Formats: sequence, C-alpha cells, structure tokens
Amino acid sequence: MGLIRSPESDPILVDFASEIGSVGPVVVRGGGTHWDLGGGSDPAAREVRPPEGIVGIRAEEMTVEARAGTLVSELHEALRPFGQRTSLPESPGSTVGGTLAVGWSGIARLGRGQTRDSVLQVHYVSAEGRLITAGGPTVKNVSGFDMCRLLVGSLGTLGCMADMILRTRPIPEVEVWHRVVDVDPAEVLRRCRTSASILWDGRSTWVLSAGYRADVDSDLRALSELGSLRPDHPPDLPPIRWSRRPSDLFDMSRADAAVGRFVAEIGVGVVHTENPVEPSPPSPGTVALQRRIKDALDPTGRFNPGRRVGGI
Repeated sequence: MGLIRSPESDPILVDFASEIGSVGPVVVRGGGTHWDLGGGSDPAAREVRPPEGIVGIRAEEMTVEARAGTLVSELHEALRPFGQRTSLPESPGSTVGGTLAVGWSGIARLGRGQTRDSVLQVHYVSAEGRLITAGGPTVKNVSGFDMCRLLVGSLGTLGCMADMILRTRPIPEVEVWHRVVDVDPAEVLRRCRTSASILWDGRSTWVLSAGYRADVDSDLRALSELGSLRPDHPPDLPPIRWSRRPSDLFDMSRADAAVGRFVAEIGVGVVHTENPVEPSPPSPGTVALQRRIKDALDPTGRFNPGRRVGGI
C-alpha cells in the first residue's frame, strides 16, 4: 500500500474510527509507559486500543508510515535494513502513537532532532468520530494550520491518532559514548560537532558522538585535549524532567540543593532531577489559547478525560 491515500479507503482506520464513535468519554491506550502523565485518565472512560503495524517504507524519500499502536522498537527494526531510523526515543513497550502523544524527545535530541519535527502527517479520529488527515506525506507539505504539531504532546486530549507518516534519518556510521571529568560543558558543546547528546551532572560530561568515523575521531581528539577521555555508558537519569533555557543549564552546579542529583542535557534545555521542581505557571494568554483549541477540537471533553495539558 502506498503512502499517499485516503484514510477512508483503509478498512483498519475506518474500523478504528467506528470504535471511537462520536459520543462518550474515550481513552486510547498504547504501551502504557506514561499512563499517569498529566494526572492519569478517568477510569470511567472507555478504553480503546490503536491499530498496529507498518503500512509502508519509502526509504528513497526517507519516510515511513506506521499505525499508532506499533512499538517504536519494531519500527526501528524494520527500518534498520535500509540504514535508517526515526528520532523517536525507544523505551520498553513504548508505541509510536503514545510517544507522539507524550511528545518527549530522547536524550539524543541534540543530534537527532525533536520528536515533533519528525511528524509529517497524522490520520486521527475527531470528536465527531470522523477520520481527519493532518499534514502531508512529504517533507515540504504544510500550508496553513499545522495540526500535527498540536497533536504531539497533547496526551491524546485533542484527537485519537490512528497512523502517521514520519521522516527518517540515516543511522550514523559510528555512535559511541565517552566521558570526560571536570571540564566546561560549554566548551564540549563548542568543540564536538558530531555530538548527538551531551549530558552533565556538575562534574562529569558524557558525550554521544555520532557520524562518519573520520569526523567522530576528529572530535574525540579535540575532546581529549580538554581532559581525560574514556569510553563509558550514559548515566542513569533521575526521574523528574525540568525544562529550562539552554543557557541556564551551565549554572546548574550552583542550583538550589533541593533539586538534588541532576543530569542536564546541554544544548537543549532539559534537566533530569532527583526531586520535583515547581514549574513556572503558564501565562494567562497561553492558558486561554490552549483552552480555545481544546474547546474547538473536543468541545465536550470526551478525549482522555482526567488528563491536564498546559495548565487546563
């Protein structure tokens, strides 16, 4: 089956839309790896499973279409013979649709890009039970309102994703982690052009170098000039995610002791902390805009009731 098609011509999508229907609270359950994020779903909501499977791979165009219930690990295994993968992070049991609904990017975001930027097209079921196409099947396809960006990170509160077309990326010739101690992470960021991830805990800096071997070797020689460099695995990440401006991460070593142990993703603005951090409240304008979007797309609040996204 080709990647350019009408969702109404796909009986699997039609059946999924029929199961969602047009009335009553509904929650789509994927792998359940972040089931309580945003407050958890109302147990009274009807639970529906998304369709699974890979619809098609266009390796020459670097795109893949997959059902929402497909495991991310299975998607990447199917892409491996083509020397490609997506920017979606993998965790045991995580599905493509669930990963997009959560919207988090993996620790290699510095090199692989953000999760939301990998989405080209989504077929989803609206609150009226209709199959809707958002986006398009090619990289340069969007004009007007980009619904795909709204669905990513919405925790399933705006629509029920059925399948999606994602852009793929080449698998690097070399991917290797190293650790260097007592160096300025800003200097590491400046020197290492092949860094797909730079993690810093206030003393040690871990670098994932990814690319052609000659480029990676050149960067490793530059890093070895900063301090003692040795191969290592990335550190275990504390459980709490905290978003900050990327420039603020270099001050984390002087952060409040209440934060506890931390690992900062240098260059992208995410900190993993040991203790919860009170987030800054969204502005009234942001809350008002998000409420208008929710009211427009799900006026009766039937999708994933109980989940709170963006302060509403």
